[in-house]
Amino acid sequence: MRVPDGPLSGRRAEAARNDQRILDAAREVFLADPDAPIAAVAHRAGVGISALYRRYESKEDLLRALALDALAGYIGSLRDALADERDPWMAYSDCLTRIVDGRSQVLAQRLAGRFTPTPDLADLAREAGTLADQLHRKAVGQKVLRPDVTAADIVLILEMIMLVDAPESDDGAALRRRYLSLVLQALRAPGSGPLPGPAADPVRLAERWRRRRK
Repeated sequence: MRVPDGPLSGRRAEAARNDQRILDAAREVFLADPDAPIAAVAHRAGVGISALYRRYESKEDLLRALALDALAGYIGSLRDALADERDPWMAYSDCLTRIVDGRSQVLAQRLAGRFTPTPDLADLAREAGTLADQLHRKAVGQKVLRPDVTAADIVLILEMIMLVDAPESDDGAALRRRYLSLVLQALRAPGSGPLPGPAADPVRLAERWRRRRK
């Protein structure tokens, strides 16, 4: 959630700043531990728990807001890549870099199953899957992405990279870029040899969005 455009003053300005601090803090807290208590978000954001609950009535409400924002960012990166008319490999690899840097996809997946999705979230998730498949087919069709890698494989590969971090330092982003570069070398067509085992199952990936039983 972004601070609204235009001048704000007094309580509205403070509320907008609190909203942004809460969402920024929640991203970091729940990336590290999706089961963390909502009090950890308030502490990291530097706001009182009452201020947090005035904006989000429950942890589920906060998780839904984060998932919505994350999916919107992921979809934006996919749309930009599909419209990119530059060199096909550059357009594809730059898209994966944006996704890894934003960590939007992995946040959405980390939160999946921890709240009841609303219809708009379900629609966004389907749109994201459709766009990811389109981008995958485009890269394979342009012969820049090896054909024995599936779109579901890419989802899991990116998730693994985005979970890389360097505690107590600022090197996490640099490490993620480093490992993405290594992976991109392996993904580029034609590839150095056949891959063992079956590809990831996209149906099982989608099942992660089902509400988990407590």
